[in-house]
Amino acid sequence: MTQNIGNKGPIQEHDIVMRGRRTLDITGVKQVESFDNEEFLLETVMGFLSIKGQNLQMKNLDVDKGIVSIKGKIFEIVYLDEHHTEKAKGFFSKLFK
Repeated sequence: MTQNIGNKGPIQEHDIVMRGRRTLDITGVKQVESFDNEEFLLETVMGFLSIKGQNLQMKNLDVDKGIVSIKGKIFEIVYLDEHHTEKAKGFFSKLFK
């Protein structure tokens, strides 16, 4: 379920805007590794980003600009280091076989 997002130009800025703990707008997204209604795993220009919550849905995906919008109840936003990234990828690869 990996989706590549076209960021082939200069290094893109990375911002996260949260509104009322219900919507997230994220820029600088290189690809969407995986997602379901409880967790999104995104590769951004600043590293892997995990968003956890409840009833999460992708509201918008702009492939050309590297923008992802997520709605739902947000519990946690975490940047993952290499150790956690492999663990998260392994979990999702097993889940979506």
